[in-house]
Amino acid sequence: MKILANIGAIIVMLAWGTSFLSSKVLMVNGGFTPVEVFVYRFTFAYILLLAMTCRKIMANNLKDEFMLFICGMCAGSIYFIAENYALKYTTTGNVSLLVSISPIFTTALMAIIYRFVPKPNVIIGSLIAFVGVACIIFSNGEGFEINPLGDIIALSASLSWAIYTIVIKRLTPIYSSLFITRKLFFYGVVTALPLLIIQDQPLKLWLLFDLNQPQFILNFLFLGLLCSACAYWIWNEVMRILGAIKANNYLYVQPIVTMIAGYCVLDEQIFILGYIGCALIIGGILISEKINMTAKE
Repeated sequence: MKILANIGAIIVMLAWGTSFLSSKVLMVNGGFTPVEVFVYRFTFAYILLLAMTCRKIMANNLKDEFMLFICGMCAGSIYFIAENYALKYTTTGNVSLLVSISPIFTTALMAIIYRFVPKPNVIIGSLIAFVGVACIIFSNGEGFEINPLGDIIALSASLSWAIYTIVIKRLTPIYSSLFITRKLFFYGVVTALPLLIIQDQPLKLWLLFDLNQPQFILNFLFLGLLCSACAYWIWNEVMRILGAIKANNYLYVQPIVTMIAGYCVLDEQIFILGYIGCALIIGGILISEKINMTAKE
């Protein structure tokens, strides 16, 4: 099971790492707003999963339902919307780097809530991978500039993902990953709808049904079916099997996928610092993985 979980984590990183290409097509070429893209893709994913898990609508009790609500906000509306709004007030490099801190936040919160001290090598591996992420992000020459408002918003996105990781740990032993993922999408959409309603830009939903421009519906289906419905379901299962800390360390792989996708699709150049970053990320993850395996042996 753990081998499949590790493979699943890599598949999710492949999906999430390339999702920016489809989002870019919708937002740049189609004029969709970030909130619009989020609401449409999560609504589509919710309908798909509802068809598969329609026998159980509510959680067993109000406490669990509230925890699912927190998951929907933290891994859905807050994370995506905060990340996109942060780009308005700070650099892309700052946002990418600060959002990637979520595995470190996760480890810290786990240590505080469950009162344990993470193994030194796990911390070292995570920090090495984080340095690798920084190398990839800044390999194009963009430096880190302090922009308090945007940086705080980016950090809030990172923290919200860590909170989702902690909360879901209490739910996975009780509910199926399909049910949890479906509820996550529902509450993510519900909490984002007010922002969609009050936005001043006209909605571009009609473009998804324009047969003369199939690129929009194709990219939307990739985001809704693979990057949302399938990826979140697999990711929740990965966290159930591997645990929150080990699973979240795979998030460091996402910048590698994004860099390679940018090279293959957008002809973006990869610099030496990018290769160094890849080596550091892979090395950091292997250090954490090796230590965990050794501890169990």
